[in-house]
Amino acid sequence: MGKCDKIKKDKLGTGDFQKSPVPNEGKGEPMKRILLMVMRNIILVPWMWIKLCYHASHPDKYTEEEQYKMLRFITLRANKGGNVKIDVHGEENIPAENGFMFFPNHQGLYDVLAVVEACPKPFSVVAKKEIANIPFLKQVFACMKAYMLDREDVRQAMQVIIHVTEEVKKGRNYLIFAEGTRSKNGNQLREFKGGSFKSATKAKCPIVPVALIDSFKPFDTNTITPVTVQVHFLKPMYYEEYKEMKTTEIAAEVKKRIEKVISENI
Repeated sequence: MGKCDKIKKDKLGTGDFQKSPVPNEGKGEPMKRILLMVMRNIILVPWMWIKLCYHASHPDKYTEEEQYKMLRFITLRANKGGNVKIDVHGEENIPAENGFMFFPNHQGLYDVLAVVEACPKPFSVVAKKEIANIPFLKQVFACMKAYMLDREDVRQAMQVIIHVTEEVKKGRNYLIFAEGTRSKNGNQLREFKGGSFKSATKAKCPIVPVALIDSFKPFDTNTITPVTVQVHFLKPMYYEEYKEMKTTEIAAEVKKRIEKVISENI
C-alpha cells in the first residue's frame, strides 16, 4: 500500500437525508469549482500539485502527521479560493486518544475534504473504488493510505475489515461512509449499513457520528456561488455503550443521531 494506484479496496459503506434541490444531481460535475480554486491559487498551484503528487508517490517517506499537515494546507487554500467555508461544530467531541472511527453521512465528492479542514487530528479513509482515479482525490487518498472498496468483492471486504481493525487498534483513525454510496437528494440520508461498523466493533473503538450539511454543493453541483458546509462532530459512542448491540442496531442509532442534528440545522 503505497502509490496512488496501490490504495487497497473493499466493501463497507456511504449517505442521504432531507430532500434539497440539487443542480446536476448525481452527475458529479465539480469542474467549475475546481477551476475557480485553481485560478485563485494560480501562483501556488504548480508547487502544491508537485508536492501533493510527490507525497502521494512516496507515502512511506513521511509520517502520518506530516502528510496530514500538507493535505490540510492545500485543502484550506483550495476552500478559500473556491468560495467554500467550513462551519465546524463539536470539535471537543473528537476523542483525545487516537484509535477511533468517524461515520459521516455521505453527500458527495467533497465530503472527505470538508472533514480534513474540520478535524485537527490525522485520519485515513475507506471509500469506494469508483472515485479512486479522480485527479486530486486520487492523490489525497494515496497520501492517507486509504482503502478503496470494490463493492462487488465480498472477500476483499472482509480483508479490509481485518486490516482496518488492526490499524485502529494500533492507534490509526479512520473514516467510513456507512451508506454505500453518496446521496442523490442533498441532505437526505440513505440506510446505514451494519457491515460498515464491523471494524469498529472488532477494534472496540469509539464511534464518532459526523453530520455533514450541504457538503454536496461544492463538487456535486455545477456552480461557483459561495457555500457554507457544516461539519458536526457528535458525541462518541464508546464500546461500553454499544457492546451489546448488533451492528445493524449501531447503524440505525448513528443514522438517527445524524438525522436529528441535520434536521435541527438546515
